[in-house]
Amino acid sequence: MAVVRDLGLYAPGAVLLVSCYELGRQPQGLALPLAFLERAGFQPATLDLAVESLDAERIAAARFVGISVPMHTALRLGLQAARRIRALNPDCFLCFYGHYAVLHAESLLSTVADAVLGGEFEGQLVQLMESVDRDPAVARHSEGQGREAFLRRLDYPVPKRTGLPGIERYAHLLHRGQHVVAGQVEASRGCLHLCRHCPIPAVYAGRIFVVPVQTVLEDVRGQVEAGARHITFADADFLNGPTHALRVARALHDEFPALTFDFTAKVEHVLRHRSVVAELGRLGAIFMVSAVESLSDTVLTILDKGHTRADVFEALEVLRAAGIAMRPSLLPFTPWSTRQDLLDLLDFAESADLVECIDPVQYTIRLLVPPGSLLFEHPEMMPHLRGFDAEALTHVWEHPDPAMDTLQKNMATLVEQATAEEEDPVATFVRIRKLVDPDAASRARQSSASAALRHHERPPRITEPWFC
Repeated sequence: MAVVRDLGLYAPGAVLLVSCYELGRQPQGLALPLAFLERAGFQPATLDLAVESLDAERIAAARFVGISVPMHTALRLGLQAARRIRALNPDCFLCFYGHYAVLHAESLLSTVADAVLGGEFEGQLVQLMESVDRDPAVARHSEGQGREAFLRRLDYPVPKRTGLPGIERYAHLLHRGQHVVAGQVEASRGCLHLCRHCPIPAVYAGRIFVVPVQTVLEDVRGQVEAGARHITFADADFLNGPTHALRVARALHDEFPALTFDFTAKVEHVLRHRSVVAELGRLGAIFMVSAVESLSDTVLTILDKGHTRADVFEALEVLRAAGIAMRPSLLPFTPWSTRQDLLDLLDFAESADLVECIDPVQYTIRLLVPPGSLLFEHPEMMPHLRGFDAEALTHVWEHPDPAMDTLQKNMATLVEQATAEEEDPVATFVRIRKLVDPDAASRARQSSASAALRHHERPPRITEPWFC
């Protein structure tokens, strides 16, 4: 057992871990690093700015601040937080960690960050803090710090959730008219696939690392004790390792037979592992998020998605036979998407009875091109790029039809207002359809369909609408 010292970074509160946004969930980006650090003898404080106010006292007491940035939104919020932290505590050692820390390492290290870590970084985080404890100046100027992700297998402890805001303060499952406390765990990290638009391949390079079944199960136990009755598997793709996924799901069901869960998986995995999907339905899976992205085979090919338009319809039937609702995530706006492609997605949602399974914000998502994106290797991307936007943290691209860029902005404004007003998603869908296709006959058909939808039981969903 590590010896806790009473000085430097080993003192209580000398280390502060900060999360800004993690899809409305109790952050894994705090729970797992916290477990690694406590095992090494540190006594970190935590702060989740998604549900807590910025605490000036905690910041002022910290000698080392780590900011979790697993996604684009988190990085944008993390940069805002970092500026406030620097103003309150200019001498602290500031480290960004997570997927987007590695992708933006150059700009972070040249501006606000002293160090950047990504991939399987938790062991390196411990080593970095030990180095800072010995000599912060040396640690700050370590050559090559953060420019490559660490991809070595770790000895995972059970994530430490004691001291974090309670899971009841985060997104809930909405199912059969009831709000249910929902937790989240990871059964694996990374991804085997190389979809060009996804940030994970740029960090993990087609590798995965599985978390031991008993570690996952112990994490679930703690969350069930805290009130969780539903669990989200936060893996990039739960079916990257189908045998491991079944072992985890069976263990959960054996111990907690009433516990429901959801997971994320590729369309191609649903088709390849039909029997696994069927068993997951019997074990408590009630919905699955899948990155359908588009119904255009042209777009799907450029993105290297691994599925076709026809595959989407087939996967939907496989899931329904298993009693699992599909919740597609979408990427309607790319340089190669057309207005007709968007209409196809809207028709698909209506004809497949998925209007209430797709949060309206999904129809507005625009392709993000961060540094390191695999899209830079594709010749179809290059003609559309217009330079890097340091404020938006993405490479700018323009659609060959300016009307498509205007449409995306108008749709995003519409959905933002509708969400703020808590408008019925079906009503928002009708308005989106009207904006995309102002044809009166089409609107009349959609209004009729939408009226019928209101009599359905709404499919299960998490109350936080952002999937990625």
